Amino acid sequence: MSFKLLRSTIIISAMTTISRVFGLIRDIVIGTVFGPGLSVDVFIVSFKIPNFLRRLFAEGGFSQAFVPVLSEYKERRKEEEVQKLIDQTSATLGLILFVVTVIGVLISPILIMIFAPGFLGDASKSNLASELLKITFPYIFFISLTAFAGSILNTYKHFAIPAFTPVLLNISLIVCAIWLAPFMETPIKALAWAVLIAGFVQLLFQAPFLLKIRKFPRPSLKSDQDGVRRIMKLMIPILFAASIVQINLLIDTFIASFLATGSISWLYFSDRLVEFPLGVFGIALATAVLPNLSEKHARGSSEKFSDTLDWSMRCILLITLPAAIGLIFMAMPILTTLFHYKAFNSLDVLMTGHSLRAYAIGLPAFVLIKVLSAGYFSRQDTKTPVTIGLVAVVANIVLNLLFVWVLFILHPEYAHVGLALATSFSAWLQAFLLFRKLKKIKVYQSRKKWSYFIAKILLALVVMIGIIMFGVDHVFVWIGWDVFDRVLNLILWVSVSMLSYFSVLWLIGLRLHNITSPE
Repeated sequence: MSFKLLRSTIIISAMTTISRVFGLIRDIVIGTVFGPGLSVDVFIVSFKIPNFLRRLFAEGGFSQAFVPVLSEYKERRKEEEVQKLIDQTSATLGLILFVVTVIGVLISPILIMIFAPGFLGDASKSNLASELLKITFPYIFFISLTAFAGSILNTYKHFAIPAFTPVLLNISLIVCAIWLAPFMETPIKALAWAVLIAGFVQLLFQAPFLLKIRKFPRPSLKSDQDGVRRIMKLMIPILFAASIVQINLLIDTFIASFLATGSISWLYFSDRLVEFPLGVFGIALATAVLPNLSEKHARGSSEKFSDTLDWSMRCILLITLPAAIGLIFMAMPILTTLFHYKAFNSLDVLMTGHSLRAYAIGLPAFVLIKVLSAGYFSRQDTKTPVTIGLVAVVANIVLNLLFVWVLFILHPEYAHVGLALATSFSAWLQAFLLFRKLKKIKVYQSRKKWSYFIAKILLALVVMIGIIMFGVDHVFVWIGWDVFDRVLNLILWVSVSMLSYFSVLWLIGLRLHNITSPE
């Protein structure tokens, strides 16, 4: 069981790694060409709004409602009925997206007022943000239909193409930042056009693969209305529950718009670095787990369902804990190596580094939420994660206000770090509540020797931390190096850290079969 799931995760992870590498290059280009400041702050807000809706209509809400229903049709019904569900869903989703897109473009100034009210005190910020949002908002139409296509491919175990598709967005942004921006009166608008272009290209890219598996949508509003009603019934609560982290990040942007210019950019670049391991492993695992759990639920395999969750959580802790430690203890060297060029100065490195450390604390929780939520959505239980999600949002808001207020009094320049800390703490709360409920209703029953497993990981982490603390030079030394020395040293210490961690695990007896097979 677990080897098949591991294989799917590796395939998605490999494709996602390519995307994240291009995403990293994209952020380096944006940081170097534009630098943290007014224009990038404005672009981030104008992109976050359709991107947030994408998480609702696409990966977050729609996919987690659509995949369980499609999996059930695939297991229990005829091919004709599966096609009718796809046809009806494509027509309904497309119509909703079209209406949302038109409304979004028309009310773009109002959306900026809602999501970034701090811009209202600066006419140049609010006007530019509104102009950019009119360009980027139609992205929601194309990328949500792209996610719909990807959900079909994932259900039929074709994981590679949907995982690779985001590369096209990153390529578009890189190309437009380098070659289109210099020719525009307002250079940052090139990034907005890059987003819109990428949305169309990503949708077009997946079409041939749907044709290949004979599941290309033929939009019809009279094919399978009952199936779509089931999807919509599941989707409405999932829209909120599956996007809690994104809602929290938007709340961060809302409050950050009132803070010093550059705060939104510092949070963005630190969040992007946390998104790298989250995307490479976390999203890859969650994407593979959801259809797997949905199938097991449809077949009534409760024991295997629990085993899959157990295996997933072990893998998450094994990978994300050292990733989080690496980001916390090597934040400044990483940022110096990747971004400290031209417009991205030493102050930006310092400010981004502190928020990166704060976000990294929540990295394991961000991944756990995705997999634990799949434990509910695959069983078509949306009420529980919604309730828990509400608790997490309220906690995040309270912690945001508390941490920002305290830091603003003690160190005003670090106020944005409070936003990142609040997001991480509320994520841990949400992950804990999701886990506790699964245990309580006996959907998940843990295997033995979890305590030994955790103890081994902690010992390996202690060794890894010691090596980083005593071996890695101070950030001021890194700033004095040229690009070659920075890259060489970063590769060296990341490699040494990983090698030390996995070597200790090997020496104390942790083996792959301990993770992938029952103990």
